[in-house]
Amino acid sequence: MEQSDENETRRLLCRFKSESGEVAGDMMDLPIDCTLQQLMLICNAILQQEEPVPYLFFVNETEITHDLKKALDVSNLNTEGVVDIIYQQQAVFKVRPVTRCTSSMPGHAEAVISVSFSPDGKHLASGSGDTTVRFWDVQTQTPCYTCKGHNNWVLCIAWSPDSSKLASACKDGKIIVWDPFTGKQMGKTMVGHKQWVTSLSWEPYHKDPDCRLLASSSKDGDVRIWDTVLCQTVLTIAGHTKSVTVVKWGGSGLIYTASQDRTVKVWRANDGILCRTLEGHAHWVNTLTLSTDYVLRIGAFDPIKDSHKDTLCADKKKSQEFALKRSDDFTLYLWNPEKDKKPLARLTGHQQLVNDVKFSPDGRILASASFDKSIKLWESKTGKFICTLRGHVQAVYMVAFSADSRLMVSGSADSTLKLWNLKTKKLEIDLPGHADEIYAVDWSTDGLMVASGGKDKVLRLWQN
Repeated sequence: MEQSDENETRRLLCRFKSESGEVAGDMMDLPIDCTLQQLMLICNAILQQEEPVPYLFFVNETEITHDLKKALDVSNLNTEGVVDIIYQQQAVFKVRPVTRCTSSMPGHAEAVISVSFSPDGKHLASGSGDTTVRFWDVQTQTPCYTCKGHNNWVLCIAWSPDSSKLASACKDGKIIVWDPFTGKQMGKTMVGHKQWVTSLSWEPYHKDPDCRLLASSSKDGDVRIWDTVLCQTVLTIAGHTKSVTVVKWGGSGLIYTASQDRTVKVWRANDGILCRTLEGHAHWVNTLTLSTDYVLRIGAFDPIKDSHKDTLCADKKKSQEFALKRSDDFTLYLWNPEKDKKPLARLTGHQQLVNDVKFSPDGRILASASFDKSIKLWESKTGKFICTLRGHVQAVYMVAFSADSRLMVSGSADSTLKLWNLKTKKLEIDLPGHADEIYAVDWSTDGLMVASGGKDKVLRLWQN
């Protein structure tokens, strides 16, 4: 009897800490059988949340799924010490898994190379080897406009952060801006690159709500910044000795580029001055991702509140402030490029070329997709390996996260999409349907739809 009394009254000195190590509130005396629900209530109260927010809790890197006692090694517990309970905020809304193909949209005459939802989730665009850009009606799941202006393969497309324009670039090095509401070209074709364009990136919304400036990288080794109203180059950034594979416009006025010269470079956006060169790769740098990519992509759009309304409030200043509030720019493929040249971590394990790397929208997980048929997950802050997701039988070309960071979809040369549950780290569902390799995958920012395209020339939409 005494033993059970002792267990009932056993208490621990605890404190709540954020992922970054900041202590929240005072130390408190908690019973060892304190449940997950009780911890949730306490944490919300300490952090003075007006509306309850869901959290995950960890002690000694073990997630608390039921109560404190089950997560702790009670036999080795030092009741004199302080137990740190690490809290992680979860997305308030929940994205439902996509389970079926709701639409098969033919139209392109060649492979679909890129597919992208607008930041507000209301438009869908695709670029193809047939030299056209197409806009699709997401509601009726039918084609809207076929945009003709390029004379060669459309290699990349990019939405402006306010969803009002789409830029496309082709193998001839030409860039065109399109109006998604009419399907018509806006301004002149922008010419300047001597070889094909490899990627496009708009200046973030909080820097310019008019969304006027666009950066492009090219096989010619240059990066150009374009004024899309005057349709001319305002700045040419040269410094890489080989093809530039990716350009990303960060949230704090820096531009990041990766190249086949094995370096990543960080530039000042306003004058093109080189800030630092990040070295360490032994081969071409094919891809890079910013931990803020998702936040910069959605800009002033709020996937929770705005999914059934017009994207941006009429007051551009207000929208700009909202976008600015959530756009701190810190990590670049496990470098801290604003502060340091040395990588935080070297992530090894893939047996073949890595095709795609993406941070989860909450910035906690990094996923890498490879020709070795696997996807690997890593902790984004430390680079610590989490697990390998296996299931594809051919190269994995691309991954896309759901807006709540709970799910991920992957597209492969094996002609299937696969949906992964990031809590269980297991395959949730197989999504067959394509007749050939899948090159492009995107998950809409409101979480309702996945789009995919590839060698079979068909665009497919997937929903719950």
